[in-house]
Amino acid sequence: MRAFVSIDLEGLPYIVSPLHLRPGTPLYNEARRIATEIVKIAANALYDNGFDEVVVADGHGPMITVIPEEMPEYVELVRGSPRPLGMVEGAEGSDAAIFLGYHARAGTQRTSFDHTYSSSTVDWIKVNGVEVSEFLLNSYLLGEKGIPVILVAGDRALIETDVKTYAPWAVGVPLKDSITRYSSRSPSMVKVKALLTAGITEAVLKFEEGETKPLTTEKPMEVEIRFLGSHMADAAELLPFVERLDGKRIKFSSETVEEAYKTIRLLLLAAYGVYSLMK
Repeated sequence: MRAFVSIDLEGLPYIVSPLHLRPGTPLYNEARRIATEIVKIAANALYDNGFDEVVVADGHGPMITVIPEEMPEYVELVRGSPRPLGMVEGAEGSDAAIFLGYHARAGTQRTSFDHTYSSSTVDWIKVNGVEVSEFLLNSYLLGEKGIPVILVAGDRALIETDVKTYAPWAVGVPLKDSITRYSSRSPSMVKVKALLTAGITEAVLKFEEGETKPLTTEKPMEVEIRFLGSHMADAAELLPFVERLDGKRIKFSSETVEEAYKTIRLLLLAAYGVYSLMK
């Protein structure tokens, strides 16, 4: 069997500062070591529970967080950006997926680094009227491919909201309890290993017993984005199928989740380009 792992950074234990998040910042190497250790724990647990192949998608920022030489031999690592399917690139053909280090959507109170794909450009993203987190939209894309998300490990705020609401069958493993946007409490790495290993064992058992399912949404999809600035919506409006709703909001329709996902990625890249020009 093949497992797919998508790892982000902001929902990992001990990650609390912007200095953890970008290459060249003082704490980035610490963050890389934490992320790599979490992936190793998860990959080993998946392997011990019957998955002989594990594909890991490095999903944060430039997507070069996980240290390749520390990966077990049965792990394939997808890294680098931009890429068409972003945080879920490489999932095709997998039997089940887990998400590691995931955080809550933009605007969530008392949670670490709340944002939805881009804290510098996006206020919120809605799919069919529902405000989505990265967890939810990524799960929709995997669901379109028939792949269930069986475990989410990250900020408790995400697990208690979107995961319980939209994928109650998925096992949730809290890796941190946020205090503010830039502070949190996490257990020791010894405890994290025990919790994550037990959670994966439970999730695989539920998967094997047919208690999990791919997450889907109604199609065609209507996507609405509220940007942080009107200049970003100006750029988005250049696409002929994008409708401008007001100064900061746009919307478009899509026949598939993958088509919508790629369009969102393009619009956010364009918005960031305009943002960078104006800095």
